[in-house]
Amino acid sequence: MKELLEIIVKSIVDNEGAVKLSVVESESTIVIELSVAKEDMGKVIGRDGSMAWALRTLVTNAAAKHRRRAVLQILD
Repeated sequence: MKELLEIIVKSIVDNEGAVKLSVVESESTIVIELSVAKEDMGKVIGRDGSMAWALRTLVTNAAAKHRRRAVLQILD
């Protein structure tokens, strides 16, 4: 799941080197923290949050396949 999200985000942003993903797992929940460069924040969030919504949907559906809950946090 981390690799999938990393590939997608790196294809969206201009500064691929600034993309950082960290995963925190518990028994039933996975928290993925995404950090990008300040100038790429708008691209990751999208107009009215549409890109962030789509990324969260992908993460949620990938986790549901393994009967787990996933949360994507986009950090400043």
